[in-house]
Amino acid sequence: MKKLIKNLNYLWNKFKKNNIQFWDDLEEQLILNDVSAGTAKRILDKVRDYVYRENIDDIEIIKDLLKKQIMEILDGKNKAMLSTSKTPPSVFLIVGINGVGKTSAIAKMAKLFCNSGEKVLVAAADTYRAAAVEQIKHYTDKLGLELVCHQRFSDPGAVVYDSIRKAITKKFDKVIIDTAGRMQTSHNLMEELKKIKRVVNKNLNRDPDEILMVIDSTTGQNAKFQAETFNRSLGLTGIILTKTDGTSKGGIVLTIKNDLGIPIKMITNGEKLDDIHYFDSKKFAEKMLF
Repeated sequence: MKKLIKNLNYLWNKFKKNNIQFWDDLEEQLILNDVSAGTAKRILDKVRDYVYRENIDDIEIIKDLLKKQIMEILDGKNKAMLSTSKTPPSVFLIVGINGVGKTSAIAKMAKLFCNSGEKVLVAAADTYRAAAVEQIKHYTDKLGLELVCHQRFSDPGAVVYDSIRKAITKKFDKVIIDTAGRMQTSHNLMEELKKIKRVVNKNLNRDPDEILMVIDSTTGQNAKFQAETFNRSLGLTGIILTKTDGTSKGGIVLTIKNDLGIPIKMITNGEKLDDIHYFDSKKFAEKMLF
């Protein structure tokens, strides 16, 4: 991942005698790296006020203050963990547009659960996209997991119903539901996802334990629009951030958390099935700044 703020030391040495220019350039870099204007203001106002009040003249202290502000936004006191039910199965509804790495994220998530000795069932509820079932089946076969799937264009709600009933009967610990990422209209997609959510609630007397949206970290500001749309219809409980091993800037994470209040729960950072981790804001902030 690229640093959120490049050449911070250079900026400080160049503009420390002109503090206004230093802070203006810093704000510009944040915004260019997918941090919203409101989020950038929140970060810099607190740091700048403290620097002026305490007459700080040390860029390392400023870096540490920036890191603390980023962690505060990301709720970094504790690692983000997934919510689970005391009464199995715990159900994870995974949403997101096509092309963000949703299928591979589901496989990695399933592998993580399997590594903990849990019994995992995957529901192939993306019945619209060609090869969607084949892709998820490739991973479940590789992991030795059970998959519930129906014919293409069948009712996704029926797939989820069968999955929940099977999970209850055969005592699965976790159910991970793959969903469509594109339909004829955004309205149709959201209505279909809301229907799936209702099917889960009807069969378990509760909503899915997590409704997680998969976001490609290289998407930029469009990711905020995507998250807003899905959150408005479903009430997202968290984000799975993919492709963090590349050249992504990372600022969109701050924007989504600060502007929408949706926590980042997991990140993926490679091609291997073990390349998934619970989100750690301290590590993330350090990669963004140092």
